Amino acid sequence: MSLSPDDAYDLVSRHLEGPVAAQEWVLHVEHDPALRRWYVRFACEGRDATTIWFDLHQRTLRYEVYFLPDPPGNHLALYRWLLRRNHTMYGARFSLGPDGDVYLTGRVALEHLTEVELDRIMGVLYEAVETWFQPAIALVRRPTH
Repeated sequence: MSLSPDDAYDLVSRHLEGPVAAQEWVLHVEHDPALRRWYVRFACEGRDATTIWFDLHQRTLRYEVYFLPDPPGNHLALYRWLLRRNHTMYGARFSLGPDGDVYLTGRVALEHLTEVELDRIMGVLYEAVETWFQPAIALVRRPTH
């Protein structure tokens, strides 16, 4: 049974602003009620910090992480490398924004939204950033022939 948008709003708000915000790895949780958006900023070992944006819509909760700016070079090698990583994640994927920047994105239908699912999403995104950010940077910085 699908949650109503109001019930999903309450679940996300209660979970992110409560137990998630209390975690030691979470630096900050912010909520913009006008946009029905939450920002969860967390500490990383492979980069200073990362922020997940959660946007609540009529039927889905969308999420994204800004992963990497449009690289100055090695585009083809980077894109090929990122696409291969898409097959290793459940519920998230690398994508390119209109500006050429790289994001981790995904969405979950409200009928599948639970506190456990929110935690799983954050875990997948955290693991992806920790596992692949530094190798992506190294690939971008590698000299081209």
